[in-house]
Amino acid sequence: MQLEQDIPERVLRTLRFRPKGMTITEIAKALGVNRNSVSKHLEVMQAAGHVESRLVGNAKVYSVAQRVPLSAFLCFTKNLILILDADLTIVQANDQCLRRFGRAKEEIVDRNIRDADLPVVSSPEALAVVEGLEREQVITDISHRRDDGSESFYQMQAIPTTFEDGEKGCTIVLEDTTERKQYIRNTMLLARTAIDLVDLPPVDDIYGYTANRMLELVPGAYAYIFSYDEVDRQFVIRAIAGEKFQERLTEILGRDPVGMVFPINRIFDAPYHQTPLSLRGLQEFVLRPEPSSWSFYDLCFEAIPEEVCEAILERFDITKICITGLIWRDRLYGIAGIFLPPGREVENRETVESFIRQVSIALARRQTAGQLRRSEARFRNMVDSSPFGVALIDRERRFVYVNRRFVEIFGYGPDEAPTVTEWTRLIFPDEEVWQEALGAWRSDLERSVPGQVRPRTFTVRCRDGSRKMVLSRFVTLCDGTEYSTCEDITEETRAYHLLVADIADLRRREQELLLKDRAIACTRRAVALLSPDGMVTYANAAYLALWGYTTADEVQGSHFSRFWAQPDEIQGIVRAVIDGGSWHGEQTGIQSDGATFRADLLGTPIVSHDGRVLGMMAAVTAQ
Repeated sequence: MQLEQDIPERVLRTLRFRPKGMTITEIAKALGVNRNSVSKHLEVMQAAGHVESRLVGNAKVYSVAQRVPLSAFLCFTKNLILILDADLTIVQANDQCLRRFGRAKEEIVDRNIRDADLPVVSSPEALAVVEGLEREQVITDISHRRDDGSESFYQMQAIPTTFEDGEKGCTIVLEDTTERKQYIRNTMLLARTAIDLVDLPPVDDIYGYTANRMLELVPGAYAYIFSYDEVDRQFVIRAIAGEKFQERLTEILGRDPVGMVFPINRIFDAPYHQTPLSLRGLQEFVLRPEPSSWSFYDLCFEAIPEEVCEAILERFDITKICITGLIWRDRLYGIAGIFLPPGREVENRETVESFIRQVSIALARRQTAGQLRRSEARFRNMVDSSPFGVALIDRERRFVYVNRRFVEIFGYGPDEAPTVTEWTRLIFPDEEVWQEALGAWRSDLERSVPGQVRPRTFTVRCRDGSRKMVLSRFVTLCDGTEYSTCEDITEETRAYHLLVADIADLRRREQELLLKDRAIACTRRAVALLSPDGMVTYANAAYLALWGYTTADEVQGSHFSRFWAQPDEIQGIVRAVIDGGSWHGEQTGIQSDGATFRADLLGTPIVSHDGRVLGMMAAVTAQ
């Protein structure tokens, strides 16, 4: 009988020297006892946790159970551990568990887990796992929302446990995976926002998107976004986010906060002295009960009355604010802010700053794209308003762009002929002329360098059948693109030919006038030309000699009546001739020295081709 009682101890000694395990037959043979007796004892030892078995083929292989002292297991692990008996009464809890739950050991030991009201493990999800536990270990993820609104995550292992007396129970191991979960969630959020900000259409509200994502990173807070207007040097509220934040803020302010303007010049002056570099990181300011540095009134640049600032802090129970600049490459694009209630912190500051950096890059890219669009629009408007036809041609000789004037000149555009070869066929329908124009273009291109203007004048046929003289100027740009301007000089050419003809006619008339002038100047008869008001505009040498003057300046500009003894009668004669008549008779002239002489005067009108009287010619002969 004693031999039968020693079998469990002998089995353990035998298995210790066989770490890979033994079958029932091998153990019975080693001990020299009956196989059935060994099998019965092994079942009891396995239930007591002294041995463990595994299946190898159809046979069970037994080995010594690897046992860890419970005290060491509870004390030297960072996980939270609760040990329950079969009725789910708490038997043991480690110190880490007590500290996390904020309970003393005597408060929870010997209490049923259903009634202990412990965080996480007393939740319906955790109880369902424990109550349904059978022979296999169960691993699941459990989340827990704290009173301050933050969320923690645990991986719970429910392990079937056998006590020394053979009673069954359960060990709950809770591993805090909050940091890991938050890291994964934040990484996924940054990956998602990076894609969203790249794909976000220009018309979408990037500021509202930013404020909403900030609340994902800091749940339970309030967020706002300022944009920075560099031209007007001011901040403008672009987005407000948080539960009923905008609605209640509107009640306090008496207006919608979105669109409010704050002066920018204050942030760079005393007492702020901020720079884009100092605004790059997340800055925290305590607002209540006593401001740590600047008050909320100061942080609003004194644009909101102080009593209204206090009302906002009271209404939303705000104690702190975290501010960071929307900055990329030392350029300020705005400010993002997070209002925090009591007990809340920005736990993932690096993630928030990384997200703000993403938004800053997106704003910089959006602003650059907007400036580029405006620049392109101005360029297109300028080119479309040009009096010259403009065309851009790529390396494949295809039209990249033509302005309206280009189509107006020729009547053809890229729609009818997308390539230059097809287009020139239309404006040079004659094969010989087309070959000549093409050869001239190639010759100019071969002799030129990028940036050199190649002017050419061609006579082309337009869509309406008319022929035009066009001055084209080609320039090859540094990337191989050709820039061409075309000017319709048909009218200018016609005007030029007319001008040349007019100049030739004028020269002929000038010769005629010179002959007439020389004839008048050389005649021995005194001749003077008068304007319609009787003023002397010309006097020949015979006239000056007759009256005794040495230069024409002494005569020109004087009234013709000045040179006669009866000026009133002379004025009447001038008026009669200017009216279209003529006069012939004798008058008494007065020389420059006062002497008088009798003279024969003939006055005739000077008449233009259209019949207008331009003046009077007076011919005088001394008697």
